[in-house]
Amino acid sequence: MTSTEFRKENMFLRNEYEVEGKWGFPIIRKQNIDLKNVELIACSDVSKKDDKNIYKGVHFFVDDYRFEITYNNPKRALERFEKYKFLLTPDFSLYAEMNPWRQIESVGKARWVGAYWQKAGKLVVPTVSWGTTRSYEYCFDGIEKHCVVAVGMIGCKRNKTAFLRGYYQMLNKIEPDAIICLGKSFEEMNGNIIEVDYRESRKVVR
Repeated sequence: MTSTEFRKENMFLRNEYEVEGKWGFPIIRKQNIDLKNVELIACSDVSKKDDKNIYKGVHFFVDDYRFEITYNNPKRALERFEKYKFLLTPDFSLYAEMNPWRQIESVGKARWVGAYWQKAGKLVVPTVSWGTTRSYEYCFDGIEKHCVVAVGMIGCKRNKTAFLRGYYQMLNKIEPDAIICLGKSFEEMNGNIIEVDYRESRKVVR
């Protein structure tokens, strides 16, 4: 492959989807998701032989290295996850210690993967996360209004005020029809919240 050919490759450019916002994130569209008896399985617990959990959605509330494949080798990742009922988008980290370019990259990668899965015909629930208030400039972009979204509560109890501040911003920006909440929600969280027990989502309790 020549350098000119490489520069035109979709997997290099990642520009094949409709985008929005200042940073040009691919858009994840609203889909009709059956919210009766929502159950999830962690991406790190799926297997080729698994035929008992295919009625569940797959979540990515685990360490980033366990799901980098979703962006770096999306075709292979889709083959691994496509048999499940629906897919939450990868929860690439937005740690406060990260510089803004790294956080923006994390959001962009998650949106691209979600758009890729939707194009492949999968039901996709965008995972929403945020860092400091500075991240509000971009962390809610690329999600169509009134989508069903997902949030994770792991570690949030250490900074409840900051979490709730971002949560309210998310409600205002996206106006989600429902929020799949992995973990115990705070009483102050408004909206149509569907709680899923984190430990129950793990076949292997660590």
